[in-house]
Amino acid sequence: MADAPRAAVVVEDLTKRFRDFVAVDHLSFTIAEGEVFGFLGPNGAGKSTTIRMLCGLLLPSEGRAQVAGLDVARETEALRRQIGYMPQLFSLYPDLTSVENLEFYAGLYGLRQPSLGTRIEELVVRLDLEAVRGQLTGTLSTGWRQRVALACAIIHEPPILFLDEPTSGVDPAVRQQFWNLIGDLAAEGTTVLVTTHLMEEAERCARLAMIDRGRLIALDTPQALRDGLQGLLYEIDADPLLPALEALASAPFVMDAALSGATVRVRVAEMGISREAAIRDALAAAQVNVVDIRAGEPSLEDVFISLVGDREEASAR
Repeated sequence: MADAPRAAVVVEDLTKRFRDFVAVDHLSFTIAEGEVFGFLGPNGAGKSTTIRMLCGLLLPSEGRAQVAGLDVARETEALRRQIGYMPQLFSLYPDLTSVENLEFYAGLYGLRQPSLGTRIEELVVRLDLEAVRGQLTGTLSTGWRQRVALACAIIHEPPILFLDEPTSGVDPAVRQQFWNLIGDLAAEGTTVLVTTHLMEEAERCARLAMIDRGRLIALDTPQALRDGLQGLLYEIDADPLLPALEALASAPFVMDAALSGATVRVRVAEMGISREAAIRDALAAAQVNVVDIRAGEPSLEDVFISLVGDREEASAR
């Protein structure tokens, strides 16, 4: 039997308060070496605050965390040599070229010639930076700045990499390239924690922590999270759309309802009566025209909506 992978990150009851506001509320999880671990949640959920604590940039109010075996509150200097951090707002110097930024960050980590020059050329090739190596980063597009920022984060070949909303503001093709790089790094043994609010990105993680208002509401593989969703899903094309959403959201047999593009997605309880007929009756009573009803497959968005709704119901009791 193969040995279980060692833990790269261990978090126990990690909490961060800003006066009376609890930004991170008793989080606990473990990330294995070489794992791509995702934080999924809306803006303001506490994802960035958690990463900043794990990087030693913020002190926890309560709890503890170890990264690469180092205490994030007491061993910050040693910790920074073991991690790469790519913040949501890329911390590049706009009046330096791409290579000058790499040289600057390499100097912070103590890299010197001749190994420094070799490492920079490796990253220029790997991240396809040749075309922009001499350009000021302040003149680059978001996609190019993203690549340069990643190169700066891994210049010292850290075993653990923290990426905070790394693909925010880039097009799907660039996002695909970036996730291919993440996969390559993980295959080489790098542990990656990535925050995102995009469901398609969350699907690429080996395991996923769902965060809402600072609290962990689910932790599992994307497939297991989808498989655990209760009820049946339907997609409804209706006219007018918003009255359809309102009618179904208030129907007693509907567990939750949300818009997905020009479609209403509903999760309904398993009932003895025809679910499709019940949906049609509810919409007819609201004078909404039904164009089409079809069964849907569970998505991570459905799971998140369900879990947030369950929390809100529990807090209302």
